[in-house]
Amino acid sequence: MNIIKEKMSTAYRVAQEMIKDKLKDVDEDMANEFEKPNESDVIVSKGHYDFIERVFNGIGLKYNLISPDMFSKINLDPDSIVFINCPAHEVTRKGLRNIVTFVEKGGFLFTTDWALKHIIEPGFPGYIKYNNKPTADEVVRIEILAEEDPFLQSLIGPNDDPQWWLEGSSYPIEVVNKKDVDILIKSKEIEKKYGESAVFVTFDYGKGKVYHMISHFYLQRAETRTARHKKSGYEYADEKLKMDLYRMEKYKKMGIDEANLSDVEAAYSSSSVMNKIFWDKKINMRKKEMTDEKE
Repeated sequence: MNIIKEKMSTAYRVAQEMIKDKLKDVDEDMANEFEKPNESDVIVSKGHYDFIERVFNGIGLKYNLISPDMFSKINLDPDSIVFINCPAHEVTRKGLRNIVTFVEKGGFLFTTDWALKHIIEPGFPGYIKYNNKPTADEVVRIEILAEEDPFLQSLIGPNDDPQWWLEGSSYPIEVVNKKDVDILIKSKEIEKKYGESAVFVTFDYGKGKVYHMISHFYLQRAETRTARHKKSGYEYADEKLKMDLYRMEKYKKMGIDEANLSDVEAAYSSSSVMNKIFWDKKINMRKKEMTDEKE
């Protein structure tokens, strides 16, 4: 398990750097905007089964770590982004009310797996719910729906074959409100086995947004299903980027060859999702600033 952790930690560091380079290759203006400091405070709620803060540590992202019971005691700034790790059952009723108000006023909320039952269903009813068919521990193929999303479209290409780890007893997402819920990632394998295809979804709520994903963000792992997946992590970077000597040496120093292609591709896919949340919030803040200036 320690070997898997080390490989995936390296894969996440590499993936974050690859996202920056990929944006530079396809859209210089977007890349410049992406590189600007994040103006939103990041709050992470501790979990027992998911640890997104460890990914943030690896990529050097600053955040405030709190215990779930603190949501009833603190004021949440709507300009912030809140990440709630699975399972989130320790959030109190008052804390949940504060979270809902936070989103209504413009806050962005990201939750994982069992938080679907403890946060999303009671706090934001009528959008998505658990379908009561827990998963096995397995890795499935996913499809990132980037057609109408400029940010994801810049990062994900037609040759990508990403995978998603479902930890045992993950909660499949049933989309109740098909009109207002956008599915950003889906899986035909999950749909075939558990009746629902959604992997990562989002919906607007008040002035804010809610994002939810099945399973856990930290240490998403992969399987080497094909000959392509068994290639080196460097070969994936070479496949995705306009590689030159500087970049080659940079990624080698980062330890890219310690992970195989499937590891880096899995980390790149999930990191693209995470960065989409920051991107969406950044655009949201820009629009808010423009509105304030007009007033």
